[in-house]
Amino acid sequence: MKQIIFASILLGFFITIFPGEKSETLKKEKKMTQDDKLVKATFGSGCFWCTEAIFDRVEGVKSVTSGYAGGSVANPTYKQVCTGSTGHAEVIQLTYNPNEISYDELLEIFWKTHDPTTLNRQGADVGTQYRSVIFYHNDEQKKKAEKYKEELDKAGIWKDPIVTQIVPFTNFYEAEDYHQEYYENNPNQSYCSLVITPKVEKFEKIFKKRLKKEYREEI
Repeated sequence: MKQIIFASILLGFFITIFPGEKSETLKKEKKMTQDDKLVKATFGSGCFWCTEAIFDRVEGVKSVTSGYAGGSVANPTYKQVCTGSTGHAEVIQLTYNPNEISYDELLEIFWKTHDPTTLNRQGADVGTQYRSVIFYHNDEQKKKAEKYKEELDKAGIWKDPIVTQIVPFTNFYEAEDYHQEYYENNPNQSYCSLVITPKVEKFEKIFKKRLKKEYREEI
């Protein structure tokens, strides 16, 4: 039932919420594609190892980088961010081709692959660095994120209200090298096998049609 509600919200989001903007959005995205311009999106949904593993599998996503955003400390280290004192969240910054996947679809994946109702927490990972957050890069991303969040709250997908922050993008600091492609490089590490693998497997089943070819063939 929740899947149906999500699908209905997404469909209505495209057709009803922005009826006058749909053609304009398509025109903008078409121009970006013609100019070979990839678009950026920045999300925080708990441990960036998990988020990176998920979005790295999405067709149309060209790169995914784990890092830190939203804080006041320049060039923070992982150790500093883990203290919760820097104000940074663990995030992934991705580039995508809007002709292959839309920002709306990325939002759907974002909200379906973590619990946006738990404040500063995802499972056993606790702290402000694990907060649910969308850093928008332009007014269009802001408008879509806010409206989508509003529609999900109204639909009652979760029993508790969504606490996802929607804030302007200000900075992004790439995480240390060993954090990049962490799941791919360490699949047998305990956190990966116990936490990330179940999330990835669930994601691949729900979003099979949106997976990159190499991942679709593995299922």
